[in-house]
Amino acid sequence: MKNYVTQKGDTFSSLARQFKLKDEGILKTYHNLHCPQEDVMQEPVPGKTIFIPEDPQLMAHETQSQDISDSSQEESTDEMSSGEEDTSEQQAKNEEPSSEKTDQQSNKEEKKDKKEDSSSSPHEGKYFIVQKGTVQCNQGFKFPKFKVTSHQKHYWNDEEGNADYLAVTEDDLQLDPAAQPFGQCKLKPSSGGYLPCAYAPAGKWQKTYEKVKVMGKSCLTEISELMCSTGGKITILKHGQQSETSKSQVGKANTQEQQVYNPVVDFDEFKEDTKGTDELYYS
Repeated sequence: MKNYVTQKGDTFSSLARQFKLKDEGILKTYHNLHCPQEDVMQEPVPGKTIFIPEDPQLMAHETQSQDISDSSQEESTDEMSSGEEDTSEQQAKNEEPSSEKTDQQSNKEEKKDKKEDSSSSPHEGKYFIVQKGTVQCNQGFKFPKFKVTSHQKHYWNDEEGNADYLAVTEDDLQLDPAAQPFGQCKLKPSSGGYLPCAYAPAGKWQKTYEKVKVMGKSCLTEISELMCSTGGKITILKHGQQSETSKSQVGKANTQEQQVYNPVVDFDEFKEDTKGTDELYYS
């Protein structure tokens, strides 16, 4: 047992720490049990003597403190590890739906691509356009032919290289005749009638067949169209690949045989009508 004269500002708590006791309650109880009745205190009184225990069991050993500290640190580490594991598990859970979502999105895109591939092209079953094909404008009156200038290389269904069968591409904007190809323009009314066509293509041909190209230029089919700067819409009237019959062929044809094929037509009269003309007749 030690004796200690209390100083101003001392408390059982501060004295317990000073003398390395387990807690202030031990110090207070020990003193009040061993002191005279008149020296019993609830808080230290300056100038009074306090009895300090020296029993090792009442002391706060450093090893115990270290154990407590280590235990607390281990618990803290375990909590942190547990928290990290929970966070990792949560992240994994969050990533799994994300991965599934990505897979679903990928599958949707693949199905979409397959659907697009399987769906028929609007050009399917359509004829390619050749130079002798004709066009029409929804604001015009005449039907000019094409004049191919983008190449002199590819011909549709003609082994002899006849210019009439040159493939028309998106860059072929010239028409035959070049001047006023559609005659008059409905968008230019006047007191004396419609004014002449002022053909002015607005860019290249649209709705071309991009899978078939000549010298890098997409080919035209029956659904291709072109806009005129004046406001008209130009579309394909005839693709130009029809077989043609000249007047000499008409003259040599067997009337009775043709009458079987075309019972409504008076073929002899038709022969007379074709004499003296250079027109070609499309079948």
